[in-house]
Amino acid sequence: MGSNRLSVRRRGLLKGATATAALLTAARASLPAGAFAQGKGPETDKVTLGFIALTDAAPLIIAKEKKLFDKYGVTDANVAKQASWGTTRDNLVLGSGSGGIDGAHILTPLPYLISLGTVTSENKPTPMYILARLNYQCQGISVAKEFKPTGTKADASPLKEAFAKKKAAGQEVKCAMTFPGGTHDMWIRYWLAAGGIDPDKDVSTIVVPPAQMVANMKVGNMAAFCVGEPWNDQLVHQDIGYTACTTGEVWKDHPEKSLGLRTDWVDKNPKAAMAVLMAVMEAQQWCEKMENKEEMANIIGKRQWFNVPPADIVNRIKGDIDYGDGRKVTGSDLLMKFWKGGVSYPYQSHELWFLVENQRWGKLPMDLDTKAIIGKVNREDLWREGAKAISAAAADVPNSTSRGKEIFFDGKVFDPEDPKAYLSSLQIKKVS
Repeated sequence: MGSNRLSVRRRGLLKGATATAALLTAARASLPAGAFAQGKGPETDKVTLGFIALTDAAPLIIAKEKKLFDKYGVTDANVAKQASWGTTRDNLVLGSGSGGIDGAHILTPLPYLISLGTVTSENKPTPMYILARLNYQCQGISVAKEFKPTGTKADASPLKEAFAKKKAAGQEVKCAMTFPGGTHDMWIRYWLAAGGIDPDKDVSTIVVPPAQMVANMKVGNMAAFCVGEPWNDQLVHQDIGYTACTTGEVWKDHPEKSLGLRTDWVDKNPKAAMAVLMAVMEAQQWCEKMENKEEMANIIGKRQWFNVPPADIVNRIKGDIDYGDGRKVTGSDLLMKFWKGGVSYPYQSHELWFLVENQRWGKLPMDLDTKAIIGKVNREDLWREGAKAISAAAADVPNSTSRGKEIFFDGKVFDPEDPKAYLSSLQIKKVS
């Protein structure tokens, strides 16, 4: 494709991104809070939800296995494995009526990118809602065995010289993530940039589906990757590489996956959507309990779910981390969190950070009305209604749509009240 065609496509994409937020207003207005409380029983007993083989999909799988969807009247819930995040996107655009899916365990920025049409075929928007956050932290940034002598951990700077030498020798340095603009893309970019490595100039960022990460590193296809569990722990168990750091070391208690649903499905089936939400919230409460971790690992490790040995899953969900470089931690607070203290609540401030980071790397336009699009996609009002319906403890229901200032491992501060100041404080970025 020539540069002129690329330029035209880019302008069209940005135009669509800035214009689409307004198109979602009518859909958002059609579903006022309180709609779920009226009438009895869901409008439909069917829903199809996608998931990727990552530990943070556990709430959807547990809701299915423990018959929590059935409990709330959605007796025909299909939790369907997706091959990649690209497949998830395509199936969400299709919708279940065309052989796709109604919603999914999803990378938090993806409902925004799909709603804006920036990652869809012909940049056609497919409006989506985020109803809940599924988990915090417990992703990993892992490095190939050949770089173990650098001693790289949370500080990526020791890799700068090693990567430069590799490039000087004519070898491409590849760092893998799971989807452009997604959470893993943001984590590895932040980590590299904080260490003085430009993710767009000093390395090549490539897309690899989560379940293929270990196999690709085994054949020498990448220098580093960022992905959720259980793939980092499996890498260590197979002695192919090591975990430099978990993402909780980059940003403590950071948001990760979300429960995303097509706007039109929720609008058409408000009571069914609430039933799905409540089932997932109850499953999150179950997943949070330490006494359930062994059973959880055994369930999600099954062939129909992950097809992974439970031993590759169970340690890190308990906070027991073998980094693979001699460091071992037990009972760490960097374990995956599912519920307590408001984990399930979809903070709007967190979604703003993902949008700002996408702007940082030139994936979203700087003039995007972030407040407007968050107002359309984020349905924290529905989450609060669901929390009330399941009698959630007050301590687990945040008082504000913002968690306030967030501090990163390199000392950078994201103030959701002043995202421009955050952007200006970052040395490595695409935007001026």
